[in-house]
Amino acid sequence: MMMAARLALVVPFAVSVLSCASQSPRPSAAPPAAGAAAAPAAAAGSYHLLRKIPLGGEGGWDYLTADSDARRLYVSRGTHVLVLDLDSGETVGDIPKTEGVHGIAIVPELHRGFTSNGRSSTVTVFDTTTRAVLGEIKTTGENPDAILYDPASHKVFTFNGRGKNATAIDPESQTVAGTVDLGGKPETGAADGKGRIFVNIEDINEVVVLDSKALKALSRWSLAPCEEPTGMAFDPAHKRLFIGCHNKKMMVLDSDNGRMLSTLPIGEGVDANAFDAKSSLAFASCGDGTLTVAREESPDSFRVVENVTTQRGARTMALDEKTHRIYLATAEFGPPPPPTAERPNPRPSVVPGTFTILVVGP
Repeated sequence: MMMAARLALVVPFAVSVLSCASQSPRPSAAPPAAGAAAAPAAAAGSYHLLRKIPLGGEGGWDYLTADSDARRLYVSRGTHVLVLDLDSGETVGDIPKTEGVHGIAIVPELHRGFTSNGRSSTVTVFDTTTRAVLGEIKTTGENPDAILYDPASHKVFTFNGRGKNATAIDPESQTVAGTVDLGGKPETGAADGKGRIFVNIEDINEVVVLDSKALKALSRWSLAPCEEPTGMAFDPAHKRLFIGCHNKKMMVLDSDNGRMLSTLPIGEGVDANAFDAKSSLAFASCGDGTLTVAREESPDSFRVVENVTTQRGARTMALDEKTHRIYLATAEFGPPPPPTAERPNPRPSVVPGTFTILVVGP
């Protein structure tokens, strides 16, 4: 969901980052202090801000995607995608004409990337080496939001917010392979690499399990007491799902059967989750300016180890699996414009030229 729109989740409201076409954020509460609430005191070597990469420019933002092998970071910027070098932070390219872009999926064996363009309900295909645009595909549902590549079926999936369905795309022929009805508004998904995809359904607080080869829904799992599930991460070794919820919870599920294993406290306005298999750490990035870090101590035991102070609005992130660093996107925010009859509670404005990538690491 687009960031300017999604920032708002820091106060009680319903949201969705680039799935909201709006570019301005909602008001935000003050971030909790690092290590506060249920988190124990941070130990030496804990996660902290390493650097800021000022990028400026106009427009909103949503998902970030890290290609750790190719050392590239893809950053959605409303109408285009910035491409950064993961190591230097330098901008090395730009993918144009991605109207309302939410996310970016990489198909490494084909050296192709795919963007979900919410406003135009299309997918832009590009060459990851040259960054040349190779084509455009119309999705079978409106407002494609999250997007992922499933290596088991060799398909790219878009999760279409207004369409309440998923579009499956053959990345080689660049054609639509099928559609799966999801029965609600989808958010982020995760693939287990063995033919199943898990998708958050934000408006009815469920996870739908898809067969990525047969293109059909297999199961529906309630996420109660989770409200408005957004981010999702997956631990393939232990078959665990980590799901960020807007009522300041991170749910841990057994991906075999949907059994709830743990509920962990996180910050307000979560939009993304990540799991680092080498360190057994799960992350939740929240718009109130916190990054919750939880440790998987065993397949059935989890605890919050720290809450890192980031910056207001830093609700979307990407994990570099090689360096264990987290990349988050945000900006500075000004006061909201005067209320009107059409917009009685206007969102704060983004200060022009302040868009920044935060790099957080151990």
